[in-house]
Amino acid sequence: MNSMNARYFDVDNYLITAKDIRGPWSKPIYLHSSGFDASILHDDDGRKWIVSLEWETREGYEKPGAICIVEYSPDQKEIIGYPKRIWNGGTDRGCIEAPHLTKKNGVYYLMCAEGGTGYNHCVTMARAKNVLGPYEGDPANPIVTSVPGYSNERQDPDHLKTRYFNPDSELQKSGHGSYVELPGGEVYLVHIAARPFVPELRCTLGRETAIQKMKWTEDGWLRMADGGCLAKVHVPEPSLPECPLPASPVFDDFDAETLGNFYYAPRIMPGCFADVKVRPGYVRIRGQESRTSLNKVSILARKLTSTHARITTKMEFLPEVHQHSAGLILYYDNMNYINLRKYHSDTLGRNALSIIHLENGSKTELLNTRIPVEDVPLYLRLS
Repeated sequence: MNSMNARYFDVDNYLITAKDIRGPWSKPIYLHSSGFDASILHDDDGRKWIVSLEWETREGYEKPGAICIVEYSPDQKEIIGYPKRIWNGGTDRGCIEAPHLTKKNGVYYLMCAEGGTGYNHCVTMARAKNVLGPYEGDPANPIVTSVPGYSNERQDPDHLKTRYFNPDSELQKSGHGSYVELPGGEVYLVHIAARPFVPELRCTLGRETAIQKMKWTEDGWLRMADGGCLAKVHVPEPSLPECPLPASPVFDDFDAETLGNFYYAPRIMPGCFADVKVRPGYVRIRGQESRTSLNKVSILARKLTSTHARITTKMEFLPEVHQHSAGLILYYDNMNYINLRKYHSDTLGRNALSIIHLENGSKTELLNTRIPVEDVPLYLRLS
């Protein structure tokens, strides 16, 4: 997404292919720029269809838009014609997005997210005999949510809607799902959710992934296995063999040939500024723009998976001017973070440690935390 100015949401959609999931992958093939959340259906007749949200910018039209479809030509490597609107939602929660198109027993099923990605979020379904429609909604919509019941929010494009917080649900903001049928016939659905702190309703861990057990009804609709629609914290395991996967290491001394793929950086690949080869046993981070930047910021990050954690790092750094700083950061986004940093203090006339706090873009330098330090390796810790 290149811009959010004036609701234009400039965003391009691409298709990338590979014969093996491990690659090599093709160069991106441009599809269109009419919206987002594009998803593909490989139909059993060989035709391919792209569904997405068509982003609405016009006055007097429901926002954010409607679900659209367009055929894709693998021979021409482009879409055929323009996206056509096919569905406005299976509820009145509004803010429809995230379409996934599948086919079962000759019927096309359209799974969407509605209500926005906030507290009124949900998963809905529709179906049709023709891929272009008309589509009928599941009479039980929504099929998965954190807040069951009816609501009409079509005229409110705001996604957060904290008034729909459900104190009876451990999982909040449940929606935006995708399902899979297992070889034994079992059906599971994965969706996004969040676990906010109360009463602030702040989801510090961001979006998380949850899973629900599902079933097909005799009349051909997808339902939660228990017959309800409230997202569950615990569900029965599938009858699949164990599939052990390597866990991300708790400790990393940076002695591998490459940087671990469990590291992230905002909007760019961390390998463009973090090097583990130049000095074995260390990662060398090259500074770029400020930590508030939306372009090139040298933040080597790992995702928190628990609200309780202790992070320790050893750092060697010799700042020479006040613009030089490095350290340990608790980062939510470029407008919200807490940064323990070493920098050159003109006030003290030497290098020092201090804490900077950003909240909604407002910066506070906690000067009472400022202490001079020697130019020796430092251990920094965050609890």
